[in-house]
Amino acid sequence: MISKSLKASFICSIILFASCKEGTTPTVKKEMSNNVLIQEWTGPFEGVPAFNKMSVDAIKLAMEEAMALNLAEIDAIANNTEDATFENTIVAMESSGKALSRVFAYYGIMGSNVSSPEFRAIQSELAPKLSDFRSQISQNQKLFQRIKTVYNASQSTPLEPEAQRVVDLTYKQFEMNGANLNPEKKKRYAAINKELSTLYTDFANNVLHDEENYITYLNENQLGGLADGFIKSAAKIATDKDQDGKYAITNTRSSIDPFLTYSTERELRKQVWENYYSRGDNGDEFDNNEIIAQILRLRKERVGLMGYKNFAEWRLQDRMAKTPENAMDLMMAVWPAATARVKEEVVDMQTVANELGDNITIEPWDYRYYAEKVRKKKYDLDSDEVKQYLQLDKLREAMFFTAGELFNYKFTPVKEGTVPVFHEDVKVWEVTDRDSGKHIGLWYLDPFSRQGKRSGAWATTYRSSDSFEGKTNVLASNNSNFVKPAPGEAVLVSWDDATTFFHEFGHALHFFSADVKYPTLNGGVRDYTEFQSQLLERWLSTDKVINQFLVHYKTGEPIPASLVEKIKKASTFNQGFGTTEYLASALIDMKLHLADPTSIDIDKFERETLDELGMPKELPMRHRTPQFGHVFSGEGYATAYYGYMWADVLTSDASEAFRDAPGGFYDKEVAKKLVKYLFAPRNAMDPAEAYRKFRGRDAKIEALMRDRGFPVPN
Repeated sequence: MISKSLKASFICSIILFASCKEGTTPTVKKEMSNNVLIQEWTGPFEGVPAFNKMSVDAIKLAMEEAMALNLAEIDAIANNTEDATFENTIVAMESSGKALSRVFAYYGIMGSNVSSPEFRAIQSELAPKLSDFRSQISQNQKLFQRIKTVYNASQSTPLEPEAQRVVDLTYKQFEMNGANLNPEKKKRYAAINKELSTLYTDFANNVLHDEENYITYLNENQLGGLADGFIKSAAKIATDKDQDGKYAITNTRSSIDPFLTYSTERELRKQVWENYYSRGDNGDEFDNNEIIAQILRLRKERVGLMGYKNFAEWRLQDRMAKTPENAMDLMMAVWPAATARVKEEVVDMQTVANELGDNITIEPWDYRYYAEKVRKKKYDLDSDEVKQYLQLDKLREAMFFTAGELFNYKFTPVKEGTVPVFHEDVKVWEVTDRDSGKHIGLWYLDPFSRQGKRSGAWATTYRSSDSFEGKTNVLASNNSNFVKPAPGEAVLVSWDDATTFFHEFGHALHFFSADVKYPTLNGGVRDYTEFQSQLLERWLSTDKVINQFLVHYKTGEPIPASLVEKIKKASTFNQGFGTTEYLASALIDMKLHLADPTSIDIDKFERETLDELGMPKELPMRHRTPQFGHVFSGEGYATAYYGYMWADVLTSDASEAFRDAPGGFYDKEVAKKLVKYLFAPRNAMDPAEAYRKFRGRDAKIEALMRDRGFPVPN
């Protein structure tokens, strides 16, 4: 996810119109303080963030000062007495906000990677101030009139394509954020945004609280079925938490997934499952249900000010889907096949349970455990055996290899101490063109879970690439939550986790390959920007990656061909579970935003809607509503979680283009088109047009159904 992604970078997406480019702005001359978090980045590689000097004490003042600087820049643009032109209005806006972008690099790290109670208090204090700041820009009438003047002129006399795209996107962004409202409605619009900003922060912090505080500690006699490496990691985590002699199962997916898959202790599986899926839903001061209800009411009221029936109608107008109906049609085209497959999977699991003499009926905390046994029975495939060949370091090398083959990139480790990092776990690589040696940027990797780090996996940028003031390099990062191993132990991951690792790296490659002139074009369309990263997942299962990088962590022996064959035969195994748990979340997201939120009971709505959809009782949504950070800790994925499925239609279809090419997934001609049309343009080109240039036609859903082993519609 761009954070899963961040699909535009976290830094740029949270600032409406600030550039993510280093340097000084020509618009306003104003002295900056000596606060290190606002200063221009210095050092090697065109300047890098001073993560080693980052402090909670400095962040509030830096943010307030940076906002003031940006507002001064915006006021100078808005009050320019010259007639509005592309250069003195749009380009000037593109050049503004550099100091704020720098501060947001630190702010994002403090919020996502190294959070603390002290920072969360400041985050809560700053949230309404940031909302006010954004409103002062989006509701600046003089500024909007200048933008509108440039936009109207461009409709009769179009600019060159990238300039026109920036004008269109900027105008649309202002329009969608209430720039055409009357003063009274603008005031209410800003007040709603301010209230929402606080609710989003509270939601995220409540989930983080429950992740940090609901830990299951095991005794030595409760470790049945668990792998040795997992046990050692759990012991170290417990020791770090002053629980010597115990084994800690943390309340994050990277910890609960292997536990639910292998633990023989059914009651403990139930406890761990309930802890995880009740985050934000425990009826205490950290409960998110009323927060969600308030968010839904405020979102509907806000878009109602502009005449929209609901939030989904407003949000999807500039996405590939265009309307909620189109998004729902796609999801409901796949839903029946997915749930039908779940029924088959449950029958298989119940049969295995009965054969083992386990007197149980399959429950959600049993699904992973018995699915693994079915996998072994049907395909003679043991996921734990596969993990022995999935070392994190080797997977990283495999990603570098893929980037070299497709993008001609070379990754070289940066000597420790050369580039400041915010935690000892973070490592840095320089990215260059492997033929010319041209410097492209830096790649930061923060792989392990820890206290204060939000769960999941995501990608972001600290600096994006553009060229309107001179070409800049890219500072990009990938962030995961693998369980840190005991000293001297290898990090072994599941096939699913390896796939996610490739996925997030796909976002990083999207950042590195950007070839756009203006910062705004580094953004993206939410139901398209997951496509590139989902597509990169496919290279994990190519023969070149498997044969070179999947080696046994102890012996160094390559993965046996027989095991590879089993993996490929089982490629559509458990697709019912994977597709249904995802679609359930996406459908609830959309339906919540189409419903009347006046007196909504969130738990009841979730329960009744899933019943109406025919949700199998044996599995949960991937993200239950009270912990659905994609949708309620901000707006990036609100009514847009369907986008992963929309993007996967493109992914499946594009994969078949590689599959059918003479060189397969390493075909040079198809790879060139991949970079030219699907990665480099970012948002400089309409996504549908870009895909047609790559494929020669629109994508077809049939490829997705084939991929998942579902019946292909006639």
